[in-house]
Amino acid sequence: LSSLITEALGAGWTVDLERLRGLESFADDPEFRARFAEVKAANKRRLGRLLAARDEPGIDDGHLLDVMIKRLHEYKRQTLKVLHIVSTYDGIVSGRLPIEQVQPRTFLFGAKAAPGYAMAKRIIHLINAVGEVVNTDPRVEGRLKVLYPANYNVTLAETIIPAADLSEQISLAGKEASGTGNMKLALNGALTIGTLDGANIEIKDRVGDDNIIIFGMTTQEVA
Repeated sequence: LSSLITEALGAGWTVDLERLRGLESFADDPEFRARFAEVKAANKRRLGRLLAARDEPGIDDGHLLDVMIKRLHEYKRQTLKVLHIVSTYDGIVSGRLPIEQVQPRTFLFGAKAAPGYAMAKRIIHLINAVGEVVNTDPRVEGRLKVLYPANYNVTLAETIIPAADLSEQISLAGKEASGTGNMKLALNGALTIGTLDGANIEIKDRVGDDNIIIFGMTTQEVA
């Protein structure tokens, strides 16, 4: 992605991020968009190879990569994302949600829990249990997959973040739980979906309301 941006804007953007505004003129350029899409696809394939080398499930071609990474904490609301997965899965298997209307999607979680944080460990167990059901059910094969790679760390993040299509930043507003991770994901071309909290606010100011998905209560409403 950096090479593509440098080709479009010159090398100066790496020390002056304001120059990234120059990419706006390429937003409707079919060739640039196609090359950007290929960068994303190549980064997903690279992530898939890394996961395969770790004996973990890979990422299906054509899947949207829906990413929720960083630390595991109740205020980050990984449980809310799990409910989204469960409701989508239930909609398909019950027949309420036609499978052809479901965007093929891989949900990828990455996080560690503090040693004594019992609830966080139960949430990790829950995510893996949901993944075991979803990933082995032929009724949703090719449409839904849930991944929780072991031993999440910065090295793994360096491969996950460039591959991400969606950045989940859904902490309860007021917790300031969305900090640098969402900036890294945004700079790597992921669309942010999140609450009006933390750095999400700054990203919204930069990318504009049409290029971020904000939902949920405001800090004032939470209070």
